[in-house]
Amino acid sequence: MINLLITISVFLLMEPLTWLIHKYVMHGFLWFLHKDHHDHSTEGEFEKNDYFFIIFAIPAIVLFYFGSLKNYNYLFFIGLGVTLYGIAYFFVHDIFIHQRIKIFSKTTNPYFLAIRRAHKQHHKYITKEDGECFGFLFVPFKYFKMFYSKNI
Repeated sequence: MINLLITISVFLLMEPLTWLIHKYVMHGFLWFLHKDHHDHSTEGEFEKNDYFFIIFAIPAIVLFYFGSLKNYNYLFFIGLGVTLYGIAYFFVHDIFIHQRIKIFSKTTNPYFLAIRRAHKQHHKYITKEDGECFGFLFVPFKYFKMFYSKNI
């Protein structure tokens, strides 16, 4: 039971951590990797921004490894929470929002529409200095309310 609690807690804690990393690292000193995600300056299927998948996977792999050496201790389940968040990020951000795989494009779900709208607001800025909506799963209420009120 404690392992499930660790996994869920880490998954939930990844949202504020993602916000901080996105705002201060990706829009900070690693902007050179994230810039093409905003200005679409890269040709082809992949962007420099895709290196973040590797960068963020490394800590999870290390946690899995060291956690598995010690009878699957808490480190393993921290790695599991990070990995599950990464999987959710891939499905929502890359598949649903950016349509890298053309599915789930015709949703009417207010929550998913709000996520998409908030992300569009984030992408209207093409410089690293400006921006809004740096989070991922927790949508600012104004975007959720915008779509929810239409479906009541």
